[in-house]
Amino acid sequence: MQQSFMNAFYKNFLGNSPEWYKIAIITFLVINPLLFFVVDPYIAGWALVVEFIFTLAMALKCYPLQPGGLLAIEAVAIGMTSPNQVMHEMILNFEVILLLIFMVAGIYFMKGLLLFLFTKIVTKVRSKVMVSLLFCFSGAFLSAFLDALTVIAVIISVAIGFYSVYHKVASGKDIKVDHDHTSDHELAEYSRVDLEQFRGYLRNLMMHAGVGTALGGVCTIVGEPQNLVIGQQAGWEFLEFAIRMSPVTIPVFFAGMITCVLLEKIKWFGYGVALPENVYNVLNDYDIAESKKRNKLDNAKLIIQGAIAVWLIVGLALHLAPVGMIGLSVIILATAFTGITEEHQIGHAFEEALPFTALLAVFFAIVAVIVDQGLFTPVITWVLTFEGNMQLVMFYLANGLLSMVSDNVFVGTVYITEIQKALMAGQITRDQFDLLAVAINTGTNLPSVATPNGQAAFLFLLTSALAPLIRLSYGRMVIMAFPYTIVLTIVGLLAISTGQLTKYTQYFYDENIIQHHSAKPETSAPGGH
Repeated sequence: MQQSFMNAFYKNFLGNSPEWYKIAIITFLVINPLLFFVVDPYIAGWALVVEFIFTLAMALKCYPLQPGGLLAIEAVAIGMTSPNQVMHEMILNFEVILLLIFMVAGIYFMKGLLLFLFTKIVTKVRSKVMVSLLFCFSGAFLSAFLDALTVIAVIISVAIGFYSVYHKVASGKDIKVDHDHTSDHELAEYSRVDLEQFRGYLRNLMMHAGVGTALGGVCTIVGEPQNLVIGQQAGWEFLEFAIRMSPVTIPVFFAGMITCVLLEKIKWFGYGVALPENVYNVLNDYDIAESKKRNKLDNAKLIIQGAIAVWLIVGLALHLAPVGMIGLSVIILATAFTGITEEHQIGHAFEEALPFTALLAVFFAIVAVIVDQGLFTPVITWVLTFEGNMQLVMFYLANGLLSMVSDNVFVGTVYITEIQKALMAGQITRDQFDLLAVAINTGTNLPSVATPNGQAAFLFLLTSALAPLIRLSYGRMVIMAFPYTIVLTIVGLLAISTGQLTKYTQYFYDENIIQHHSAKPETSAPGGH
């Protein structure tokens, strides 16, 4: 009886995760106290960081919240950090938490407008190169003002909708009949070739859109969660953040767009797959039928959502309120004027945001350990021995490489915390702090497209219901992201290493477009109480 209970407890532990993964997490939990109390707290701290990065890298085996959360709880329990320090880190980054809770939920209520726009792109634009460019550009533009996870979620919804429509028709069924689009058993043989090509077409569009979210996400303070962390620590508002990043982000953006076109032209790395004519006819007929069904109520909702989108962009650009409050206003406006009045209807909007918000809270617990144990101090001290542009290059590369294998939010949070400590200690000037903040932000956002681990939008795509339908595996995603990774990383590196960043920053100062900040950031230093 006792043995069966033990087996039951073990089977419940981390659910359906592989046996080797469960054993690895249990091993981590056992050795951490031994390392901390018997060997050395510094070594134990680094072991915890490596273990946490492991949970991020293995996100497809188990969502990192559970194993990472267990490691964080143990770290607090054995004294690697304190609950007060964890709370301090969370309060310091409270605006980021509000961004994820309210902004992601707010955009959920604008899905109708976004679905409408992307559907028109696919059905009205016949050139594959132009469709790819529009998906990449739209992903970039929307991610600069919205949340990359929400943008990619909308595009996934569009792709699943298209796939299911064609799959149903190709299986010989009426469009109104229920159908399992995950099974190919009912497909006619002649339709399978078109379906396979359609899968390749959708893979292309999803990867272009995913890279687009990175191109736009790096540009503004709301593009990615770590951007808000960095902007907050530096005391930058929306416009100043965008201006300071522009010497790197503008050339990178155009390089990304050119890469998109070239990949579709030369058809390397799995790109250049055309939309089969039979599939286009089915999708176009479906769009025409849906447009005819749209009534005045539906059109009114689209107009309201468009007006709210304008308010969102203006509110962010002019910094009329904190980001989280603008997101809350979007929720209120989008529900009040589109007939959504019931609690359960509103509740669905928070399902996408809250798991990642909880994971971010665990990030801050690990950051608290790094601060209390001084884990990054030797590394930061070494990097700070470099001078001028080489210092910026080292930060850019260090952030980029680590973001490829872990998570860019985690990496960006850790590094901005450490250079703020260096500023407080008088190791760097405020001007150098600002330049390093740009290097950290671009380093975490650009090279991280290399793997699904680095970009939350890529990971979301890989774990979505769409990925198995279009045969988008981890390996295939890495291969398709490779040309973008090389181009974006090199262009970003050149923009930082050639001294253009310093030159343009000085120009902005001279023109009074941005201001010199005081010797200290406006926020208190991490680790203070």
